[in-house]
Amino acid sequence: MSAQKEFEPLNICILTVSDTRNFETDTSGQKLQDLLTTAGHHLYARDLVIDDIYQIRAVISQWIVDKQAQVVLITGGTGFAGRDSTTEAVAPLFDKTVVGFGELFRQVSYDEIGTSTIQSRATAGLANRTLIFCLPGSTSACVTAWDKIIVEQLNSRHKPCNFVGQLRIQ
Repeated sequence: MSAQKEFEPLNICILTVSDTRNFETDTSGQKLQDLLTTAGHHLYARDLVIDDIYQIRAVISQWIVDKQAQVVLITGGTGFAGRDSTTEAVAPLFDKTVVGFGELFRQVSYDEIGTSTIQSRATAGLANRTLIFCLPGSTSACVTAWDKIIVEQLNSRHKPCNFVGQLRIQ
């Protein structure tokens, strides 16, 4: 009989990308913070930047090289509006893209928003053993992504596989 694997709390960073929100009005970033701490993880860092490729990259690049940061959750800038640039900012930083994340996110979102889900450019990838999820700015979309996909993939006990073994160990 094998012993139950222990839960490994992760250090998670949150970046909100928005031209209009601040920390007081950032409901999506706050919801992600609440969800990750409720799940037993640690909020390692939180920031907010305008929708600008280079500002997004600057923050994400700092977290990618930080040996304590293991996961990054980005909310905002993944749609088709003119200034939505999170996907373009982050994708070149990936060593590997988690193609299935965007596909699965759009599939589970269909039940909530119908065909509008095709306008989501949610994506994920690994960069320097840091797992990065790019989520829509909608609070409900963040909850959907967390509850239906991310929480299990950040749980070291989830079988048959999860991403914990792919991340930097502190």
